[in-house]
Amino acid sequence: MRIVEEPPGLPPRPLDGHKGLFGRVLIVGGSRDMIGAPALAGAAALRMGSGLVQIAMPREVLASAISVVPELVGLALEETPQNLSHLLEAAEQADVLVIGPGLGQSPWASRRIDALIRLQKPAVVDADALNYLASLKSWPARFKLNAVLTPHPGEMKRLVKQAVPTDDAGRLALAASAAKKFGQIILLKGHRTVVTDGRRAYFNHSGDSSLSKAGSGDVLSGMLASLVGQGMDLFDAACAAAFLHGRAGEIAGKELGRRCVLARDVIEAIPDAIK
Repeated sequence: MRIVEEPPGLPPRPLDGHKGLFGRVLIVGGSRDMIGAPALAGAAALRMGSGLVQIAMPREVLASAISVVPELVGLALEETPQNLSHLLEAAEQADVLVIGPGLGQSPWASRRIDALIRLQKPAVVDADALNYLASLKSWPARFKLNAVLTPHPGEMKRLVKQAVPTDDAGRLALAASAAKKFGQIILLKGHRTVVTDGRRAYFNHSGDSSLSKAGSGDVLSGMLASLVGQGMDLFDAACAAAFLHGRAGEIAGKELGRRCVLARDVIEAIPDAIK
């Protein structure tokens, strides 16, 4: 196992670039009780430099999410086969997908996840998409995404069906085993977040308890997807996103106090983290 000591640098940003050069992200998530999650992920992706970010959410809550972040492009989800086809068309047009933030666990949410995992696309798989995968008896052969899975310890426990160690060596061993088994990159959240593809590993050394609020993981997913959409390798993007997310949390905590930071404050601190 090769240990990567430092996160990679960010992709270049040409002075004469236009939005078509900087990636199209599609975020599939949201439900009646979880409007904010995809909006936070989308705002983070835009702040991280994405050219265009589309959020696919149930029609009844889509306008509310876009009213919070008007720079987002909406795609209304409905419970019809035709609408599922529209979602897959949007997914094919995107450079990278984020699947899961606030999506819920309804039958239609499961149908959407099951359809999306069959695509050969780069993706960030989080939250309820991880819960769906954990509900299956085994890792599905129909999973064709080239993905970063971003579980917190509870989601990881459900995904691998065993307890998650608290020490660095144990967490790395479990994450590496899962990465090899699933054929995907694992970003196991927590203090000293670990990123591994089974051959390489990175322990993140930024971040503090400023990030211990609901929505923080959604921000990370958006940042990660943004970097993938801008052309970074999935492993490199995961390492860079974990580091910048942690640094943004530290910056927000220093300004506001670690107790008082909200997920949206972390998004606002991304520019300073990049600097």
